[in-house]
Amino acid sequence: MIPKIAMIGGGSWATAIIKMLADNTIEKEIFWWMRNEEAIAHIKAFKHNPNYLSSVEIKLPDANISNDISSIIAAADYLILNVPAAFLKETLKDIKSADLKGKKIISAIKGIVPDENLIIGEFINQKFDVPLNDIVVISGPCHAEEVALEKLSYLTIASMDVELASDFANVLNTRYIKTNVSDDIFGTEYAAVLKNIYAVASGICHGVGYGDNFQAVLISNAIREIKSFVDAVHPIDRDIMESAYLGDLMVTAYSQFSRNRTFGNMIGKGYTVKSAQLEMNMIAEGYYAASCMHHINQKYKVSMPISEAVYHILYENASPAREMRLLTEQLN
Repeated sequence: MIPKIAMIGGGSWATAIIKMLADNTIEKEIFWWMRNEEAIAHIKAFKHNPNYLSSVEIKLPDANISNDISSIIAAADYLILNVPAAFLKETLKDIKSADLKGKKIISAIKGIVPDENLIIGEFINQKFDVPLNDIVVISGPCHAEEVALEKLSYLTIASMDVELASDFANVLNTRYIKTNVSDDIFGTEYAAVLKNIYAVASGICHGVGYGDNFQAVLISNAIREIKSFVDAVHPIDRDIMESAYLGDLMVTAYSQFSRNRTFGNMIGKGYTVKSAQLEMNMIAEGYYAASCMHHINQKYKVSMPISEAVYHILYENASPAREMRLLTEQLN
């Protein structure tokens, strides 16, 4: 049976995954939903996404690209969710549990659903009755821009059903993509959320004038915060030094392609949140995640001074320079 895979979302990471799927040699049918009708028309005419990774050739039949989400979902066995977490509820507002029955749901979203304060897997499980065994999480370390350049990259594919994770990993493997398989869907999802907050922190530190020496201290403390939190939420045997955790944190905190680091750097240099968001014209998931994690951690009460410092800066108008200075007294 030929797998039918649908991408829900139109950003750079969605474009990168479409490229991976198209470049993989396993026979499959690929569908793509995006909201922007002008972008769809451009892709059909010129085979490139005009807004994201425009150098990537889109190798899909015109009929398989649509802004009718119901028809795209109905056509597929596997759904890859890749809209910003803040807009997921709106994207799926007309979708019912019956529409997702029997389908495998793959989250490529690195965020938490606001108001619900749920990671994507939990949201899909609770709101649409999709069994946890039918949910897959894609995590890095991997930037879409380097996929477009076909630079060697690694992905971790996580699911409670390891066979499902392996099957999906096989349709992403290409000569420039290697995959690892994990059963830690909670740990990998939360780590992917938290690394965006720490990348914002990294950018803020750079923006206010701290150098590489302090950045190293910041990130070594950040991985310990991630470990403490994921161990509190889902205490299983995991190696926090694996690339799905430490590697993903490092690439997001240090890379020139990291929108969260870029956003943080702007905040550190004095931009307001709104002005930074407008100038970037892209979603920095770490902004929303900082608030969600602040509220989620009211339950777990894990010591997370870096995450809290970012929350104070972004949501309580605390001075970036002062918060970073206070943070330097808490790290080691």
